Amino acid sequence: MSCVKTEGVQTDKNPMGMDINTPEIMQPRAPLKPSKELRNGGRVKSNAVAPTGVYLPNNNIQTPNMTSPEYVQLSTAAALTLGLMPGSMYNCSCTRCLNLLLTYPEGCRANCAYCGLARHREADRDYADRNFIRVDWPAVPMTQVAEIVAKQIKEDGDTPFHRMCISMITHPRSDQDTFTVLKTWTDHVSPDDVMISILSNPTTMVRDDLVKLKDMGTDIFTVSMDAATPEIFDRTRGKGVQSPHSWAKYWQTLEEARDIYGKEKFGAHIIIGMGETEYEALSLVQKIVDMGGHSHMFCFFPEQGSLMDHLPATPRDQWRRVQLGRYLLDYAGLRVEQMKFDELGRVKDFGMPKAELDMLIDTGLPFQTSGCPGKFAEDISACDRPYGDSPVSDIASYPFKPEGAHMRKIRQQLDMEKPGESYEQGEEFDEL
Repeated sequence: MSCVKTEGVQTDKNPMGMDINTPEIMQPRAPLKPSKELRNGGRVKSNAVAPTGVYLPNNNIQTPNMTSPEYVQLSTAAALTLGLMPGSMYNCSCTRCLNLLLTYPEGCRANCAYCGLARHREADRDYADRNFIRVDWPAVPMTQVAEIVAKQIKEDGDTPFHRMCISMITHPRSDQDTFTVLKTWTDHVSPDDVMISILSNPTTMVRDDLVKLKDMGTDIFTVSMDAATPEIFDRTRGKGVQSPHSWAKYWQTLEEARDIYGKEKFGAHIIIGMGETEYEALSLVQKIVDMGGHSHMFCFFPEQGSLMDHLPATPRDQWRRVQLGRYLLDYAGLRVEQMKFDELGRVKDFGMPKAELDMLIDTGLPFQTSGCPGKFAEDISACDRPYGDSPVSDIASYPFKPEGAHMRKIRQQLDMEKPGESYEQGEEFDEL
């Protein structure tokens, strides 16, 4: 059963006319070194503005001198769900995961090519004003965040959040401050009420850190491998961009997480469309499955201000094939050896009878955001990250169950349209 677009069928291709992002296409720019006075949060420190309350990013004013563990940044979806920002999200009630990000005037000291928080951006934007996974991340006192959720649980008996996740960054204080932020949280909210995840920074961590986080109530520990191969890792977040990370250290930490947290309680983030083949991506998923973990997929998006902002987003053809393949490996018991790939490493057969595959596709589950599970089911992520890897007009990871026109669009992207059914551009918005 072919899932590769054929001639004459509408496709979502990159500017090179291909339905995959190849290594030749996905080359980051070389980072520029900021002037001396702008390094290490120079503008923020020299101005020495005292932090007060909630800070909404705005590139036109000076960023306050906020710092963890007293302050954390929140995703826009989390801030909306907490009532700290006005607004709403298309077709979903914001988010089920409270994503917290450590923050410092100096910012992250790594230089990952696809990240809006990278060190090289000291030249053009202060850290807390930078966009990250497509949106702004307002900064909020950590105690205030914990108190809001504790109040929700006390007054309503529940909270919209299924999980709280602390995202570490590369900074000399990030390990110790993660413990402090976690302690502030558990002083207000029990892990029995809201499960806890850690998105780690292996570069600065040792094994005892993983043990301590588990003892403090962490349920799931994840490692942001991001790149699907050692070569892409080095090119996008290692020596190739003057960044301190290494594939070997990240993989070591993933193995330690397996040993400490156990089966189904660890995972890895993988960004699709940075030059890997579909075979390479799904082989990595299989390796993590064999270890007892899960893979959390992200669709590459050219983050504004990053060293890869000039490159094409992942073609939806490629993304849908990998999304579906990942779900089959993680939750349907298939193995990558059962799948067939073409000479460019694209999936051409998923190794499952068509009737069974159609039934699974119709659930929409393979195309929803993948991440740590919530309270609904193991294969429904609490970390729904609304529109974190795509605009609403061309959804990559669905933060809601895709149905109707959304499902017809997915099937068109997979070249698996049902007889008599077809998708027309923009049809999903006409259904509202």
